[in-house]
Amino acid sequence: MLYRHRRLDLVRLAVLLVDDIPTAEDVVQDAFAGLYRRHGNTLDSIADPEAYVRRSVVNTSRDVLRRRRTARAYIPPRILPAPPPEEEILLKEEHQEVLRALRLLTVRQREVLVLRYWSNMSEADIAAALGLSRGAVKSTASRALTALARRLKETP
Repeated sequence: MLYRHRRLDLVRLAVLLVDDIPTAEDVVQDAFAGLYRRHGNTLDSIADPEAYVRRSVVNTSRDVLRRRRTARAYIPPRILPAPPPEEEILLKEEHQEVLRALRLLTVRQREVLVLRYWSNMSEADIAAALGLSRGAVKSTASRALTALARRLKETP
């Protein structure tokens, strides 16, 4: 009886909280299912069953929003593609060391160095391509070269 009389009001409440009709309907359904699981057909042990279900809808809606926020915040780790097998065979050991050291740099540092030394682009062209100032390109290149040199010295 409670379900027939209050379901639509609770769905409206849940829609206002989760901003999505199908999810709101699921939230309300879960609240009533939880009520039934916990108390069965008799609601004599609950002083105000309507308030109980409403509180359950609010709590479940909060859980939905928390899961959404967590899902939006999750950024999967970037998986770098494996080098092609011929790279290991064709490159000299010193080149392989440089490539390994390059992979340890930040993305921006790697981009600046590759564009500068592989593509022979000027600082102005790199700045335009990456949406940076020339000063940012210069400082990034300097820091990247320092980090690259340090990592190459660490290599046995």
